[in-house]
Amino acid sequence: MLRKWMVILLMCIVSAGCSEARSQVTESPTFPLEVSNQGEAMEDGEMIVALVSSDPFEGTLSRAFYSGSFDAEIMSWFDEALLSTDSNFEITNEGAATYELSNDKRTITLRIKDGVYWHDGEPVQASDLLYAYELLGHPDYSGERYTFTIENIVGMEDYHAGRTKTISGIQVEDERTISVTFKTASPSIMTGFWSVPVPRHHVGDVTTGELTMKELESSEKIRVSPIGFGPYVIVKIVPGESVLLERNENYWRGRPKLKSVVLKTVNEAIVVESLKKGDVDLAKIPADQYETVRKLDNIELLGDIDLAYSYIGFKMGKWDEERKENRMDPNAKLANKLVRQAMWHAMDNESVGTYLYHGLRFPATTLIVPVFETYHDAENPGRPYDPEKAKALLDEAGYVDVTGDGFREDPNGKSFVLRFASMAGGDVAEPIAKYYIQNWADVGLKVELTDGRLHDFNAFYEMVKSDDPNVDIFQGAWGTGSDPDPSGLYGRTALFNYSRYTNEMNDALLVAGTSEEAFDTEKRQEIYKEWQALMVEDVPLVPTLYRYELIGVNKRVVNYSMDSKSENRYVWKWGVSEE
Repeated sequence: MLRKWMVILLMCIVSAGCSEARSQVTESPTFPLEVSNQGEAMEDGEMIVALVSSDPFEGTLSRAFYSGSFDAEIMSWFDEALLSTDSNFEITNEGAATYELSNDKRTITLRIKDGVYWHDGEPVQASDLLYAYELLGHPDYSGERYTFTIENIVGMEDYHAGRTKTISGIQVEDERTISVTFKTASPSIMTGFWSVPVPRHHVGDVTTGELTMKELESSEKIRVSPIGFGPYVIVKIVPGESVLLERNENYWRGRPKLKSVVLKTVNEAIVVESLKKGDVDLAKIPADQYETVRKLDNIELLGDIDLAYSYIGFKMGKWDEERKENRMDPNAKLANKLVRQAMWHAMDNESVGTYLYHGLRFPATTLIVPVFETYHDAENPGRPYDPEKAKALLDEAGYVDVTGDGFREDPNGKSFVLRFASMAGGDVAEPIAKYYIQNWADVGLKVELTDGRLHDFNAFYEMVKSDDPNVDIFQGAWGTGSDPDPSGLYGRTALFNYSRYTNEMNDALLVAGTSEEAFDTEKRQEIYKEWQALMVEDVPLVPTLYRYELIGVNKRVVNYSMDSKSENRYVWKWGVSEE
């Protein structure tokens, strides 16, 4: 029934009619951030948490190597950073370590607190944090986290290039004390500092030749029996399906409330029924399921604006493996920014957010999300839906309909067809893809799904990462992390820069945004305002929708909170009040 409703709704939007369907859509609601059940947790309770997906989780359970959001969610239960953060995403002394920043703001010194132990009983040591940096900067590291805050460390460039065996800017002073010195002072030290250690004794040592980087990435010590120093200990993993965790009796913050936690993959199609039956206690709710979930008597709905956005990306080049940087192709189909600008103006994102997502998503305007209130340019309108403007831009670019079939040819009079890769998942994935294709057709652009279908998560990202020639446009989403610095997604050397966009002004602004002068908040605001304007002008990708994160929570759950200001945001505080 839901799928039928979505298809009818899509047709209504495309035809700009169907007032009945429109009348059933409500304005964006407001949600509580904490559950109402603030009672005592039962002594030996178990919580079942859904990983809502139509695909299995990847199971790379290491902060240095993972790429999937579900792996990150799993790790949040058994692993953590040494430094905690506050509601402004800045590091604090409330975590498993304390820190001091030097007067010149270039050296940060961490000291690990007493009583912080890995799950196997070994103490967490300063050398474990050093090992994380040795992995992230290793010449053979192929992950996506060799970003500015890592590259900015003194001596890291030489280490990464294989010219040295050590990182001169990192000093282990004793078993619990480590200092990291940066080439330049940067506000990203406060919001993007890496403080997640790696248990060298457990996973093996790449630096001594005990194993290779590839062997470590695929190691059972990461995928089958990972350890952390967090509140729960992994007992069993069924690859891609479920994880069983039990209470860490020696957790440094105190005894966790739950005896055990089960994390299991639950298909979007059955998540509502699973919540209704009590088969799961906690689940992220797909926006297209909102109307159904809100009617469940045994569930509370919590929600907040997310550190994430969806987007449409344009392939403009390839990753240069030899140079380790993105390279634009002047002959790419979408090399002309007027075409990219037109495609943004052609997209009716407001209707998608309102009618397909029940108002739980709303049009994105820039590539810095509203959660970063200080740096998001709320005055920049992006490129609002304006089909006539889109047509004018395409005309200006020389893309006109020569054959009279309703679709434009390129400036040389040749057929112009764009191939669009999009992910399967949920009831609205296909209608959204088809709606955007219709939006572009309305202004004379012929767009077809790559391979004529949607692709699952792993296949989609394999095509995008490898710069598959059958992909001209792709639809994805980013979680931004806690640092407003966008260089990890849009920098010249950023692996995540899947559009392969490069620009000297982009380079300069990204460097300026993490420079010492950017410690001045007003100056950093100016820099990021200019950067957002550049992205709206060049359109390497279209930010389509900002979103609410919506959590369905069984009423037996105690002390659960999404509020970054609440002590109950920590997983070790959560419990259940009854079987």
